[in-house]
Amino acid sequence: MEFIVGDDGNGLLLRSYLKKLKISSKQSAHLKRLEGGITVNGAPVTVRYQLKAGDVVGLAIEDAQSGESAEPVELPLSIIYEDDDLVVCNKPPFMPTHPSHGHHYDTLANALAFYYVKQERPFVFRPVNRLDRNTSGVVMVAKHARAASMMYTEMLNRRMEKEYLAVLEGELTGAGIVDKSLRRSAESIIVREVCDSDAEGAQSALTEYRTVYSGNGISLVELSPKTGRTHQLRVHMANLGHPILGDGLYGRDSDVIDRQALHAYRLTFRRPSDGETVTVEAPLPDDMAAVLESYGCVNEYFKKEKI
Repeated sequence: MEFIVGDDGNGLLLRSYLKKLKISSKQSAHLKRLEGGITVNGAPVTVRYQLKAGDVVGLAIEDAQSGESAEPVELPLSIIYEDDDLVVCNKPPFMPTHPSHGHHYDTLANALAFYYVKQERPFVFRPVNRLDRNTSGVVMVAKHARAASMMYTEMLNRRMEKEYLAVLEGELTGAGIVDKSLRRSAESIIVREVCDSDAEGAQSALTEYRTVYSGNGISLVELSPKTGRTHQLRVHMANLGHPILGDGLYGRDSDVIDRQALHAYRLTFRRPSDGETVTVEAPLPDDMAAVLESYGCVNEYFKKEKI
């Protein structure tokens, strides 16, 4: 990857410029060990090199070889955004994000590995966000370590906006905020529960919601998690008395959908290359659209607002 030094970098030592690029000390040390890892105008240099405006800094931050965590497998793959730093996919329901016990060949990581093998490009799976197997929608993957570090920092500093669509049981109206801490249930390593903020193991959790449609016994809501706790949206909606439709863990199974009706539909982030704000959207999946139709609210919903 190449960077052209602007006037603000004129006279800086290269090591200071690397810090401005958000290259961590660990990444910098790794690049220094690589042949051709750090160059200026095509020539190898040390980090004590003094830069001039117009210099071209080259960093060998592409992966030299593919990671071993995901076997390339030809699977359905929907890419909704891609640049030199990131690839953003629309993950279908029932597909795990990454390999785990019992899921070594059916994940998003496998699909992306196959996609890049076809291009004869190395691939290491670096997901910036993750979704439950049964939750569909936007998953961002960093193409190299620098992009991963930058996007993790953006997420930790809450500069990345995530929005979900969910179909809830019952008729919830209006908009509001759920500010209730969560912790792991004593009976399970998976299940989470609402708790007091000073309870043992409590983690703060904040969710904003806005009702898009309410009627015929269901609600379609937009959910914006301001924290990223396990099962946060599912627990918070259940705590409101309106569990996500089909959520057998925090509500009950449904006859009209065989998963929780939850879809990550919009992600807004700052692009690593230039800081430009980008918004990507994943269309409502067929099974959730069918749910809305089965409750007779599709036409009315799409008249109100198109997502």
